[in-house]
Formats: sequence, structure tokens, C-alpha cells
Amino acid sequence: MCGIAGLCGYNSNGENNIKEMTKRLLHRGPDSGEVWSSPGNLVWLGHRRLSIRDLSSNGSQPMTSKSGRFVIVYNGEIYNADKLADLLLSKGYVTGFRGTSDTEVLLEAIEHLGMTETLKFCKGMFALAVYDMETHEISLARDRIGEKPLYYGFVNGNFVFASEIAAITKIEGFKNRIFEEALNLYFCHGYIPAPYSVYQDIYKLEPGTILRVTAPFSYFRPVHENDDDGRITGVQRSGGEYSFETYYDIAEVAKNGQENLFKGSRQEAADELEKRLKDSIRGQLVSDVPIGAFLSAGIDSSTVAALMQDVSSEKIKTFTIGMEDPAYDEAVAAREIAAHLGTEHTELYITEQDAKDVIPKIAHIFGEPFADSSQIPTYLVSKMTREHVTVSLSGDGGDELFCGYRSYESVDRIWNKMHQVPAGLRNSAGKLLQHSRAAKRDEVLRDKARLLQAKSPEDLYRIQYEMVPFATEIARRRGIIPYKYNLAGRDQLHEVNHDIMLMDMKMYHPDDILVKVDRSGMAVSLESRIPLLDPDVVEFAFSLPIEYLRDKKTGQGKQVLRDVLYRHVPKELMDRPKKGFSIPVGKWLKTKELNEWATDLLSEEKIRREGYLNPEIVKKVWSDFSREDGQYQPLIWYILMFEQWLGEKD
Repeated sequence: MCGIAGLCGYNSNGENNIKEMTKRLLHRGPDSGEVWSSPGNLVWLGHRRLSIRDLSSNGSQPMTSKSGRFVIVYNGEIYNADKLADLLLSKGYVTGFRGTSDTEVLLEAIEHLGMTETLKFCKGMFALAVYDMETHEISLARDRIGEKPLYYGFVNGNFVFASEIAAITKIEGFKNRIFEEALNLYFCHGYIPAPYSVYQDIYKLEPGTILRVTAPFSYFRPVHENDDDGRITGVQRSGGEYSFETYYDIAEVAKNGQENLFKGSRQEAADELEKRLKDSIRGQLVSDVPIGAFLSAGIDSSTVAALMQDVSSEKIKTFTIGMEDPAYDEAVAAREIAAHLGTEHTELYITEQDAKDVIPKIAHIFGEPFADSSQIPTYLVSKMTREHVTVSLSGDGGDELFCGYRSYESVDRIWNKMHQVPAGLRNSAGKLLQHSRAAKRDEVLRDKARLLQAKSPEDLYRIQYEMVPFATEIARRRGIIPYKYNLAGRDQLHEVNHDIMLMDMKMYHPDDILVKVDRSGMAVSLESRIPLLDPDVVEFAFSLPIEYLRDKKTGQGKQVLRDVLYRHVPKELMDRPKKGFSIPVGKWLKTKELNEWATDLLSEEKIRREGYLNPEIVKKVWSDFSREDGQYQPLIWYILMFEQWLGEKD
């Protein structure tokens, strides 16, 4: 796992700038770091290395191909690099390799097979940049689901990219303004979805996408073809050549799966899923450094740990965190599961003080506003894990792929009742109720009025979870795509649960969950690998009928995943409420120290001076919460994380 950076057109001060960028990425690669420049210093590439495979200098980057034509900087792991190497050898493209790193194999494959075919062959997580010294084209690419981050854009009129946005801000003369339109999305979701970032002219490359840019690398702005799809389909440009290519589309995978449903029995489905998961885990165990697994006592992480132990010849290492508050504590359950599996288990109990110590670091860790409060325990478990191993497997993806969230069931149930009423009638009734005197006084009535106006199950899901309802409409009016999904429902998968799972896999999972896992782990130089996101597992998950995922009577999800787990862990050990890596943020914010910290951040005078938020609204939200009977709402954390980031930025 590493950090990458690049500059195009900084021939006068490129060396100093690329070194400052890579210095900001030190946590992503503490083992070594190098820079490279093209003839004439047209292109500068920088790399920070966390050595995982081939610990020798043969794996160092930036790396030049044997022919001398291509240069790569790459962050990630290609789990099937051995198969890719065999392919190159069998076709006679290469006669051997200098070392055993996946970087060298990937680079030679890109030269001989082309970028698109290579990435379609690869199983892994990655963000990379390859410079062609003959055509002066630089290609950026990101993995299928979005495990590894990659920002790109323009600073002072020159093309730049980096693993983290904070590295881009280290460029001399960086003055890109805060992209206020994107803040509307942040205050709806608690994160800024790709392709947008918190800064103007800086973007996130979307998963499964290749961006090709040719000298003179002058300014361009990504544009969208229509308002129903968040995918970038073109560019506005003033020079050079630019193109986007989608080499992997999760929506197409989902559609194909639902059109070709798995025909076997549920037991056969569990057999096939277990086989694919074991294959994925075997591939992800390839490492020249110690490796372990997170264990939260939930279905997903327990399945990964159980199968990891099953395919391993030695005791695996598992890690969990506990809470002093029993309502949030899963350490006892995780300990019992670890004991049954026979793992070498480590746990850490965190306190309010541990959380307080992390909070000042959050803005630095994430680089732009990010407000999923489970970022705190995720960071703490990553920090503890890094003391023992360099790589850890994670169970992320199970909810989105195997219908785990209860919200999927509730949307399905509510929509089945709603859609029996004609859309026009529902919409009119919703608008009347929304503007009624009763709704103005009652927040619950206002929410119901909005739900009545839903166009589709996806729209219903959106309405349920938008934190600031009017913000996405403001964003849309300003030309920003609030959702990477057609909320009108014209391209549904014809099954509500799968539709909403796809919706989450396109935005929530890559832009929230995977961001949290990547930044929290890399902040302490820990590589996280996610077996459930293997393309063969994802493809199979979307081919399963809903009755294999959700129990009709109980509404319980992940049925086929549970079938796999119960072959290795007794069901009675798993039959308990899921708590996950969560913390009692609302409770902690009422303690003296954190309350004072929050009150200072939300100073009315300070917010008015900054000019981004409405100080009256912020004051009301905080005042309502601060009452003795005041209820916590995530919007408070969104505001606090934005204000903390704003202070860090300055």
C-alpha cells in the first residue's frame, strides 16, 4: 500500500512541489519514497512506499518498464499478479522479471496488453498513474469498487493528482476555492461523493474508470451527459486531449446478475459463495509481511475470519475493540468467536478519553470534510492492529451485497403499500401536507409528506436518509448531480432490495465506507484488504434471488452468508444484536470536555465570520441538543467535522 502523486507542467518548481506532496503522504508509505521527472521536466511523479510484496529495491517506485517507454506510480495490490505474470511469459511478452513485486507485473502488462485489458484481468485494489514517454499521455485508473482513492484536477492551471487531497494542497500557490456547491452534498450525506471534492477544480476519479490526458495538460472540466446519472461522460476543454473510459460498471454487473439469477438451491448457493470467498481470501493472504483480520463479532467480519482460519495453515491474528458502555461493546462476543475459531486474538477497550484524543486528528486524517462517526473506532482498531501486523482483512461490503441493512426491508415494505396509490394522487397529497400548518409545527408530519412524494423505492430511500432535505435540490439547481443513480426508477433491477443495494454500492459504499477504512488504516500505515469485494463475489451476490438473502418472516438479511458462517461458527454464538464499530457520540458530546470543544467550534461569531453556514440554524441545532432532554442527530457531527476541517485547512 502506498501513496502516489503527480504534476504535469511544473518544469520550473516541480521538484520542490512533488517532494512536498509526497511528504504529506508519508503515513501511506513510511518505508521509502522517490521522485521521477520526464525529459524536460514536463511530468513529475512521486511515490511513498509501504512495503508489502518484494521488500527489496526491486519493488521501488516510480518504476520504468523494461523498454523504457512507460513509468508507473501505483497504490494497491494485485492479488492475481502471479497469473498475470504467467500470461505475459506464455505469450513471450517478457522472458522474466527483476523481482517479485506486483508493480513490475502490472507495468509490463499495461505495456503489452494495454491498460483496459490489463485492468479487466486484474483482481485487486488500486489507484495508479502511467506515463507514456512516446505519446506524452498520462493515464489514471482506479479499482472496480473504489477501495483506493485518487484525486485529480488543476492547480494554477496545471494538471495534478494524488492519493489524498491534502497532498494537492501542499503545491506552492494552491488557492483553489472551497466548492460550496459540494458542501450541499456533504451536509446531506456526511461525505462528498465522487466525482466532486471540497475544492473547485479538484475531483475524485470514479471507481472502474480510466482517465487519459495528453500534453499540454491544460485545463479541462468534467461534465455530465444528463441529470439522471452521476457518471462523467465528457469534458469541457481548452487544450490537449482528455477522455474517460469505464472499464467496469457495477450497474451492468447488477443488471446482468438479476437477468441471470442463480438457479441452484440455497445450499448450493452457500457452497458456491463459500468457494468464491475462500478463493478471494487465499489471494488476499499473499504478503511478505504479517497479516491479520478485524473481528467485530458481526456476520461479515466473522465469516472472513472463519474462512481465513480455514484456509490458513497457522493461527491467524484477529483484532477487535471493546467499549466501556455495554450497549456498544462487542468485545466479549468477538472473544468467544475467536476462541471457537482458535485465532490469536487481541482486544482493546476504548474510553471517552481515547475518543477525545482522536478527534483533533480527524481533519488531518481525512483531508476534506468527512463525518461518519465510526471513523473514530475504525481508526483506533487500525492503530491497535498496526502494532502487530502490516495488513488486515476486513468484512466490509456484506450489508450492501447481501441485503444486511434493515432499511432495505423497510423501504421494500413501505413502497409495496405506497405504490398501490396512483403517483399523482400521492404527490399532490404529499405537497398539501408538506405546506399545511400542522406540518410546519410537526417534523414527523413533514417527513411523512416528503415520503408520500417519492417517485420510486430509490427516491424513498433517499428521502429517508437525507440529513438536510433542501440541500440536494439546491445542488441540482446549480448543476451538481446529487446521486449516482436514476431516482426516477426507469432502469430498475425489478427487485426493490437489489435496487437499493446497487444504489449504495455506487455511492455510499465507495464514498463513505471505503473512505473511512482507507484513511483510518493508512493514517497508521496499515493496509486493509476486503475479500467480499472480489469481483467474482460481487458478481455472484447480484445473481442471488432475494429469498436467498432476506427471510420473509423475520426480515433478517444475509441469509446465504449466514449459511456459510454457520458451517464454521455455531449459530448460537451469532444470534445477538449487531453493534459494530460504533460509539455513543451523542452521550460523549454532553461530557464537559467535548461539550466545551464543540461549543467553541460552533461559536456564532466565528460561523458568521466564515460565511459558509447559517449561524442561526447552527445555534438552534446545538441549543436543541444541549437541553437536558435534547436528542442527538448526526447533523451535529456533520457540522462539527466541517468546522474542524475548516480550522485545520486554515
